[in-house]
Amino acid sequence: MDLVEFQGKQLFARNDVPVPPPGAVCRTPDEVEAAATSIGGTVVVKSQVKTGGRGKAGGVRVAPDAATARAVSTDIFGLDIKGHVVRVIYVEDASDIAEEYYLSVMHDRVNKGYLVICSAEGGVDIEEVNRTNPDAVVKEPLLPSDTVGGLARDRALEIVTKANLPDDAREPAADLLVRLFDAFRNEDATLAEINPLIKTTDGRVIALDAKVSLDGNAAFRHDDYDEWKIDGIDADDPLEARAKQAGIAYVKLDGSVGVLGNGAGLVMATLDVVAQAGGHAANFLDVGGGASAEEMATSLELVLSDPNVKAVFVNIFGGITRCDLIAEGILGALDQLGDISQKLVVRLDGTNAAEGRTILNEANHPNVLAAATMGEAAKQAVALATSA
Repeated sequence: MDLVEFQGKQLFARNDVPVPPPGAVCRTPDEVEAAATSIGGTVVVKSQVKTGGRGKAGGVRVAPDAATARAVSTDIFGLDIKGHVVRVIYVEDASDIAEEYYLSVMHDRVNKGYLVICSAEGGVDIEEVNRTNPDAVVKEPLLPSDTVGGLARDRALEIVTKANLPDDAREPAADLLVRLFDAFRNEDATLAEINPLIKTTDGRVIALDAKVSLDGNAAFRHDDYDEWKIDGIDADDPLEARAKQAGIAYVKLDGSVGVLGNGAGLVMATLDVVAQAGGHAANFLDVGGGASAEEMATSLELVLSDPNVKAVFVNIFGGITRCDLIAEGILGALDQLGDISQKLVVRLDGTNAAEGRTILNEANHPNVLAAATMGEAAKQAVALATSA
């Protein structure tokens, strides 16, 4: 579960990570103007979406007064930022920034521990800094045995010093890092990122932004996880909600080639071959290793319910799954759906694959095309989606 900025700051604050004074969550220009009036002086009007690059997209604006805040909010509401439409804005007092840094804590799956990343160059994409000036980005792995009682302050000070934070910022930054690590573990986060971490003109070091991802598998330990879901940000995609209800592993993407396969690894490989063929997948859908004909029909109906899908790539390897039953499921689903415009490119391999292909060929359905290999199927599906 990803949090937006104001939620991340709330999470930081309750774990004693220093943040600016609380702002106001707004859903209309009137609310933005009222919030700016209440705060007084210069404010920052910030889009609340679960993606980066808000500033570059025009989703973060400084306003010297309430009238200006209202005016800029009308430009921000409804703004599409990397596929996320802005429906919620956060208004807060403008901080007096002297310097900007970067700081994050995340899981380190390679070393089976944690990773702290720190840089004296904040406020910009850390990936770009790492690419153009890798020496400016310090990456410090931490083993679980190193953090039994939390992150030691001496270790935190060592990290911020190695990152070349200015002398007068190191002590408060080290204190903040210790608390950030505690917040990361206390809240079962997978990422806690601050960009920028700022030093104010009066010498304080605070988190001006917050990007937090929580581990959904740990929700049973946190009664408040549901409280993070708010109107305008966390409305589930209706197709994903339907899939969840049906017990289907489905994630909606932004392409035009529907993808359906059995087994997460095979589906991921299918997404790759679609991309290599010059297309973009509209979804990830894994019907499972032992998918029945009924499950196949339900899954196909789900994929075809997405209006962005112009063609479908059905990629099945029959291990436990029998390809003849899958073929019957595909035809049954098409009968249920009736008249559809999308073409299905079907690749069957493995158990009873020949029987499955025979069933499809004999049916001679006008919307079903057979392909011998993954690469061939991907090229066909992409070409169909492009020409639709």
